[in-house]
Amino acid sequence: MKSSLKYFLFAILLIIIDQAIKLWMHYVVIPDHFGEIDLIPGFLKLHYITNKGMAFGMELGGDYGKLILTAFRLVAMGVIIYMLEKLSRKGSPAGLLWSLAAILAGAIGNVIDSIFYGVFLNNAPFDAPSPWFHGQVIDMFYAYGLDGYWPDWVPILGGTYNNTPIFNFADACIFCGVVVILIFQKSFIDNHETEKESEDQLTTVTNSEYDNEEN
Repeated sequence: MKSSLKYFLFAILLIIIDQAIKLWMHYVVIPDHFGEIDLIPGFLKLHYITNKGMAFGMELGGDYGKLILTAFRLVAMGVIIYMLEKLSRKGSPAGLLWSLAAILAGAIGNVIDSIFYGVFLNNAPFDAPSPWFHGQVIDMFYAYGLDGYWPDWVPILGGTYNNTPIFNFADACIFCGVVVILIFQKSFIDNHETEKESEDQLTTVTNSEYDNEEN
């Protein structure tokens, strides 16, 4: 039986990084740098912006959209925690577990914004019924060099204008975790089956040796 502790500690580390970047943007970059810092001139910059919805600046509308989204995130967090603990005890591939930990960290990072920022950073929309659970998520990474019109030869998108989504560290954790799982899912399954077969063979050999000693 393997411990899941290191994966949860990894998730906590990512959450701390996410919150540190957001609070730094709020308390330092806004007053000292007018909300923007160029990281790669002409391509990537930190650009302070808030959104009241989902990842990458998207929103879930309606009076109860924010509460529904937060409730969904809380349920998703519970499911991921359960899966991470269960799969860890089963000895699932480390790559899968690290990815789940990253997804969990991203979900928690944005939930913290939603629940608390309306109160502690006073950034809830003016028409919000309560600052609790209506805080806006802070985004900052903006690859503005990708903005522009799609070439005409690109199917469907050709000729339309691309506004590159602005995202935060939590969004990146979720995105990277999901992409790794999608790309390496077959490898994770094959490795898990191989490890299970090896454990079964080891158990069989051990039991056989034990039986021979008794005889």
